[in-house]
Amino acid sequence: MTSRSTAKVLGKPGRPMDRTPRIVSSSHLISEKSPELSEFEFGLIIAGHAFNRWLIRCMGAAGVKDMTPVDVLVLHHINHRSSEKRLADVCFVLNIEDTHVVSYSVKKLVGMKLVVSTKRGKEVFLSLSEEGVALCERYRDIREACLLPGFSGQKEENEYLGEIARLLRTLSGRYDQAARAASSC
Repeated sequence: MTSRSTAKVLGKPGRPMDRTPRIVSSSHLISEKSPELSEFEFGLIIAGHAFNRWLIRCMGAAGVKDMTPVDVLVLHHINHRSSEKRLADVCFVLNIEDTHVVSYSVKKLVGMKLVVSTKRGKEVFLSLSEEGVALCERYRDIREACLLPGFSGQKEENEYLGEIARLLRTLSGRYDQAARAASSC
């Protein structure tokens, strides 16, 4: 099977299936068992890169240009629900295995005076400074102005996005399990 072969492709709920060529990044990885998985993986690759570009550019528009996608994600998660976070909590929620990546990001954000770290006993707790909170609010305003107009906000569309989100979380578990299995090969 090649990337030019055709098959049914999932459409939105309630819409008919159509036949389109497979769009994949690596035709040699297409499996007879699930050729759609290769299409999904290519979609995930390009969506991931687009999302990372968005994070950087939205943060730049909010006023800070020297941030990586991980920096932006860490900043927003520390701001989540206005509660203090530990480094381990941030790594766990963002599903980042290498704590050094998040630790470096936190040090960078502390140096930018966006995050404050407080030590209590052996634990270090992270929270946003006033500047960090204000930056997250500017980011949110830009997100609302630039990204949200592309969405209708209708119940059907929001439910469909929710289904996709649940599917991505389920598939992340499968990829994590496969990564563990590959480590023992």
